[in-house]
Amino acid sequence: MEQKTNLAHGFDIAAIRRAAANLDDGAVTEGYQADREAVIAMLNDALATELLCVLRYKRHYYTVSGPNTGHIKAEFLEHAQQEQDHADRIAERIVQLNGSPNFNPATLSARSHAEYDDSTDVQAMVRADLIAERVAIESYRQMIAAIGDKDPTTRALLVDIMAVEEEHADDMSDLLA
Repeated sequence: MEQKTNLAHGFDIAAIRRAAANLDDGAVTEGYQADREAVIAMLNDALATELLCVLRYKRHYYTVSGPNTGHIKAEFLEHAQQEQDHADRIAERIVQLNGSPNFNPATLSARSHAEYDDSTDVQAMVRADLIAERVAIESYRQMIAAIGDKDPTTRALLVDIMAVEEEHADDMSDLLA
C-alpha cells in the first residue's frame, strides 16, 4: 500500500489515518494538545456557573413584581434560556472530551464562580445579575487564556459564550436606574 504524503502541505495522510483508527477516544485525537483533565475541570466549573445563573435568572423572573417591570421580567427569562443553552453546550463539550458533566446539585453553589441571589427588590436583582455576568466574563477570559491554542474547539465555544455574557452585562447595565 502506498503511503500518501501531501508534500505541498507536509501532511502524512497515512499517519493521520492510522491515528484516527483509535476509536476509544471519540473526538479526542492524538493531536489534542491541551491537558484534557484540566480542561474538563474548567468546563465543569463553567457548567456549575451557568446552571446557577439559570436558577438565579429563573428566580428573578418568577419573583420580580411591581409597575413597569414587564420588560425586566422578559429580560430575566431570555437570559435564563440563554444560560441554559450555554450549560447544554458546555456539557456536550465535556462529553466530547470523554469527561462527565457534573450536574450534582449538592455541590453546585460551591463550584460556581457566580453567586445565587434571593433579592426581592428589582434593582438589587439587576445589580446581582450584572455582577454575576461580570464574574462570568472574567472567568471565561481566564479560561480562554489558559487554553490558548491547545484546544481550538473549546476556545471557540468559550469565546462564543463570553460574547453572549457581555451582551447580558450590557443589558443589565442598561436596566440599572
